[in-house]
Amino acid sequence: MSTPSERRSFARDAIMWEALQPHLQGDPLDVVDIGGGTGGFAVRVAKLGHRVTVIDPSPDALAALDRRAREEGAEVSAHQGDLSGLLDVIGAEGADVVLCHGVLEHVEDVAAAMRSLHDVLRPAGVLSLMVAQRTAAVVARAMAGHFTQALAMLDDPTPAGRVGRRFTAGEATVAAVSADFEVLAVHGVRVFADLVPGSLLDLEAGATAALIELERAVSQRAEFLTLASQLHLLAVRA
Repeated sequence: MSTPSERRSFARDAIMWEALQPHLQGDPLDVVDIGGGTGGFAVRVAKLGHRVTVIDPSPDALAALDRRAREEGAEVSAHQGDLSGLLDVIGAEGADVVLCHGVLEHVEDVAAAMRSLHDVLRPAGVLSLMVAQRTAAVVARAMAGHFTQALAMLDDPTPAGRVGRRFTAGEATVAAVSADFEVLAVHGVRVFADLVPGSLLDLEAGATAALIELERAVSQRAEFLTLASQLHLLAVRA
């Protein structure tokens, strides 16, 4: 039986997967997953027939990726490293699609990181970028009684401890556009999933599916973006 945390992750992955899937149709593509960890997305993409490379700094995560790929009959190339060494591993214009989920929060120079993501993509290549959203983080800290932390985070986009940087939708969009990306869509991810007590997902059959349907319905409505724990941007290299 899945845990409440796993059920919440289903909501996140469903929204991102549905947005990305149309860009994974057709002939095999070269796909790079930066910070792909244990391969939750990478293996799924590889099973569609694409050539997938995961770059991650954790040897333990890459070992788990290898086990998962073998268990599911997928072929994934793995390299230990991080975003700063992306071009050294892949080369300029070496990818058709880049997944960068939960990584940009932890880099010091966002502009340089975005340029690397741009340069590794071929013309019209697709970037799937997921970042933590600042307004929701402020609300979460205030609701937990951490008022000083909430106040400090309110207007400060810079990294703070292990949680890293937080973005607004406008800041994430500007970062992409400034690196010569054309933003196709911005989705709010986990708008309600992180607010719903996990016990509620256990009380009624079909609750998780209903939550995903609700998340899908509000994911691109501007008035709900500030409630989302994460933002998912789809962009193409201009």
